[in-house]
Amino acid sequence: MDNFFMALQLMGIGLATVFSVLLLIIFLGNVLIKLINKYAPEEEAPKSNAFSAAPNPVDANVAQAISMAISKITNGKSKADKIERI
Repeated sequence: MDNFFMALQLMGIGLATVFSVLLLIIFLGNVLIKLINKYAPEEEAPKSNAFSAAPNPVDANVAQAISMAISKITNGKSKADKIERI
């Protein structure tokens, strides 16, 4: 019976160690994220006006192939309203 309690004690110590290490990793990760966002923020892309540039046209054959693929996959239940290059 003494070995059983020793095993439970070791298991408890192991679980507490793993839990504390995981909490430490989470805490340090959040600190790192806040530091990175503060001192090296992501550069924002300039916003372009949606009406200033027309979307690039898609080749008619490509648009037809995409429409046929959508029709085949959905068994004719759906269709593409608008196909444009991003």
